[in-house]
Amino acid sequence: MLLDPLLLFVLLAALAVDALVGDPDWLWRRLPHPVVWIGRLISWLDTSLNRPNWTAGLRRTAGVVALLILVTLGLALGSMIQSALLSMPFGWLALAIFASILLAQNSLYSHVRAVADGLEREGLAGGRRTVAMIVGRDPEQLDTAGVSRAAIESCAENFSDGVVAPVVWFALLGLPGLIAYKAVNTADSMIGHKTERHQAFGWASARFDDLINLPASRLSAIFIALAAPLAGGSSARALACVARDAGQHRSPNAGWPEAAMAGALGIALAGPRAYATYRVEDPFMNPTGNKAIGAGEIRRALRVLAGACVIEAMLVLILALVLF
Repeated sequence: MLLDPLLLFVLLAALAVDALVGDPDWLWRRLPHPVVWIGRLISWLDTSLNRPNWTAGLRRTAGVVALLILVTLGLALGSMIQSALLSMPFGWLALAIFASILLAQNSLYSHVRAVADGLEREGLAGGRRTVAMIVGRDPEQLDTAGVSRAAIESCAENFSDGVVAPVVWFALLGLPGLIAYKAVNTADSMIGHKTERHQAFGWASARFDDLINLPASRLSAIFIALAAPLAGGSSARALACVARDAGQHRSPNAGWPEAAMAGALGIALAGPRAYATYRVEDPFMNPTGNKAIGAGEIRRALRVLAGACVIEAMLVLILALVLF
């Protein structure tokens, strides 16, 4: 059943566990995180099915097969775990704890805050070092504003991919939906690049990831806009920026939360940026916004992030109470 009230209450508990506990380092230093296992499966599929001597068409077909394997296994594994846990006493709590492992509120907040801390304590060198942990850009080509933009863009985009999308798919399909989503999203990050090796093989994973992130990207923009006043911003300005600029982003999804965050904070995001092996010349989101930004704007983005997470949790609670 879609939007099962029991699963919505479990989801609310999972959000609370993740917000309070996050991903404890002491645990994942001893045990492989579930995403690590997903990554190992994707690497095995890449090695086994992505043969360099195959034609592009055959490699694209193999990529479709790999995607089907990931989704099928994710749905099946999630169904088995959910059924087993809910058959136990207090199984709803165990399910909530398991689901919280695949949410990213706490870790996202901590990683973005580390960039602000690095800038304030160690200057540009500290900002470059910490931002390199969360983005793929060449940190040596970033000034203070570039470091700050990268951190805030990561905050906005990963709020959609790492928080809202997992919540959407758990709400709709329970743990099977959540695990299948994480499998596809991980595949997109690993093989969804337009490199010579993965342009054909990763095509299906990249396109399917775009599709299943459509609802979350739109919802995340609304949540960010609603939270804008917490950082001294305007919800109306954030939504206006989304309407004007979101469609200019190269991604069909990332532009929505990024434009909302740019409008909420009154700053310019995206624009030209350099990666390790290439450079992109994208337009700015909110091009008339402030471009001379620093740690202060990162901390404002964190207030928006925290508020958006609370708004999302309130929506889950309201849906659970209405459907109960």
